Amino acid sequence: MEHGFGIDVPRTLEEVCDPGRTALVVYDMQVGVLSQLQTAEIAIRSVGLVLSAAREGGYRVFFTRHTSLPPEVAGVSQLRMAMAWQRADRVDRIRASFPRDSPQTQIVPEVSPRASEAVFDKISMSCFVGTPMELALRDCGINSFIIAGVALEVGIDPTVRHGADLGFIPVVVEDACGGRDETARQRTLAGFRFAGDAIVTDTATIAPILRRTSKVPSQR
Repeated sequence: MEHGFGIDVPRTLEEVCDPGRTALVVYDMQVGVLSQLQTAEIAIRSVGLVLSAAREGGYRVFFTRHTSLPPEVAGVSQLRMAMAWQRADRVDRIRASFPRDSPQTQIVPEVSPRASEAVFDKISMSCFVGTPMELALRDCGINSFIIAGVALEVGIDPTVRHGADLGFIPVVVEDACGGRDETARQRTLAGFRFAGDAIVTDTATIAPILRRTSKVPSQR
């Protein structure tokens, strides 16, 4: 741990992953998202390992879900994105892909949230836009977050970059961040390593760190 100017600056993964200052973000592990991935089973298994280790270690856990606004109340950016994703050439041909109460919006049962864990719905890619995520983390004294889920090249990428710009230290568990385009996944991971503001690790490395005895009393 580096010390200077009255603050502690963590350098290693072990120092960053202090359970009193770190939370796990499980990103968009939804039925409708995973059904689009050929590697869905791998993602579910890997995220489950990270989640289990974080729970054992007493870390706070926050889930996100991507939701769709009804077209009747969607704005310009939402309609344009829906048209791109659905390959529609007219707005009257799009549909809400992730209605809030639909089966495709629900988190898969293998990593189902507990009553003691938060679930934030969003309509953006970064989970810090339009959700209480930043407020919730800062209110708990958290200055770093571990992220796992899907999809790395679509939503986790902007979340990590946004989180770093907000002053958090993102920890990306690369084999627990699934995606549909492997070339894009590797390009995103290379970008994280080049920028240097995020730590990239894997499940084999981080799981034993998360399982260590929590410094925060937990009733979970």
